[in-house]
Amino acid sequence: MLNFLNPPSAPPPFSRYSQMVSAPENYRWLYISGQVGCDREHKTAQGFAAQAELAWRNLAACLEADGMTVQDLVKVNVMLTRAGDVPASRIARDKILGGAQPASTLIVVSSLANPEWLIEVEGIAARAA
Repeated sequence: MLNFLNPPSAPPPFSRYSQMVSAPENYRWLYISGQVGCDREHKTAQGFAAQAELAWRNLAACLEADGMTVQDLVKVNVMLTRAGDVPASRIARDKILGGAQPASTLIVVSSLANPEWLIEVEGIAARAA
């Protein structure tokens, strides 16, 4: 049975979705919805660096709410609205992920769901049951 969660330590969903879904088996899998640079009140941080750090912190908060850490990340996807932000994106990622090296995809898109958002990150994590 899937477990649909919206942890109190991460921003509530903007619409009808779960922040994370875990599936029990030999490994517990955690699928984390896209996290953006906003706080629990949906206030968007100002500037790319602040948004990027907050988006990664929100992803880490989802992991922690299910008893995982950034070391459990299997895959992350990063969407940016400006190619020029790639270097700053990597700085924010390395700050939060430390030595973790999950598989990763970075995509530059024309826009995200809210025009204020400059970055969105999502992840998949797994841990031995």
